[in-house]
Amino acid sequence: MEDDETINSVVSQIVKCECCGLTEECTPEYIKRTRDENQGKWICGLCGEAVRDEVFRSGRMISEAEALNRHINFCNKFRSSCPPTNTSEHLISAVKQLLRRSLDSPNNKASRSAPSSPVKRTMMMMRQSSPRRQSLARTESCFSTLAG
Repeated sequence: MEDDETINSVVSQIVKCECCGLTEECTPEYIKRTRDENQGKWICGLCGEAVRDEVFRSGRMISEAEALNRHINFCNKFRSSCPPTNTSEHLISAVKQLLRRSLDSPNNKASRSAPSSPVKRTMMMMRQSSPRRQSLARTESCFSTLAG
């Protein structure tokens, strides 16, 4: 009897992400656990990270269900705007969009720790007390090789 349970736990199934459409091979236990955590929907790891990022980036507290719905809507709009000819291009575009959103996140700067060394603290104090200097503006995207 235990051998049957062991065999059943090793058997994998192919499942499709309900957000981005990516297919993965997973065990039934993992599929069930993922669905239980995501309102009955199976989502891939990348979309799971995007949902957690959506909760974190939100200016107000939102539920994971609302963040999941926002991400599903985002994916649907993204797919309908320009259907890819190659699924790997779609995955690369999704990762590119996620990176851009996380780099542009206003909470990104707030999560950085304060400088700990005395030299850095002194430099920070000098910057704060001196007249505001003009910061350098970005002239081109750091994703120039990804933008296509």
